[in-house]
Amino acid sequence: MKEIRGFLYSFTGYVVIGIFLIINGLFLWVFPLAATNILDYGFASLESFFINAPLIFLFLIPAISMRMFADENKSGTIEFLMTKPIREWQIVLGKYFAGIFLILVALIPTLIYYYSVYHLGLPEGNIDTGEMWGSYIGLFFLGASFMAIGIFTSSLTDNQIISFLLAVLVIGFIYFGFELIYTLSLFGPIDLFIRGLGINTHYGSMSRGVIDTRDILYFISLTGLFLFFTKISIQSRKW
Repeated sequence: MKEIRGFLYSFTGYVVIGIFLIINGLFLWVFPLAATNILDYGFASLESFFINAPLIFLFLIPAISMRMFADENKSGTIEFLMTKPIREWQIVLGKYFAGIFLILVALIPTLIYYYSVYHLGLPEGNIDTGEMWGSYIGLFFLGASFMAIGIFTSSLTDNQIISFLLAVLVIGFIYFGFELIYTLSLFGPIDLFIRGLGINTHYGSMSRGVIDTRDILYFISLTGLFLFFTKISIQSRKW
């Protein structure tokens, strides 16, 4: 609750969420780019939104998560938290679910895009609603994994800027890096396996509205792995 109040009762929270909505709105409705502008695209589809959103999340989510543990480390309150009769997992999950709530706050207003495209289509309602909801599920899982990574990098330092930069680098590598390694064809028969380690492959599938249990398990595993790393990171402060 502390993290939620800290963002929703401060100017910073509204700025971060506002930037997410404004940037998406500009690309979808204002900038005259046929690849992203819905009006110029010619089809009743939110495909461009689900392509743009991960790139914006790459910077938005580290901006949300950078203070979660870095502030505690800087002020020394993390040591105070560790003396309370609560487990490390409770601390980690408390901050994580606060971050998830903020992602939902950022995503809910984007449903206006669906409403607009639904009514702008010819005929009205000419949009694949099932695909749209599947894509939203994929974007939520993507944001959840980004948040886990961001919280982990925040636990490593007492500097918010360093936390932000580390999160962008780690997320950027997992999102783009494995895909790049795959295109180089360096490892022969395991190239496809390497590609599958990257977020882009699994999100790309879900962003088309295809809900595959393998993709869901990937995001759950990635999220769990970085939350576990966070627990180890804050636990090490006891030593």
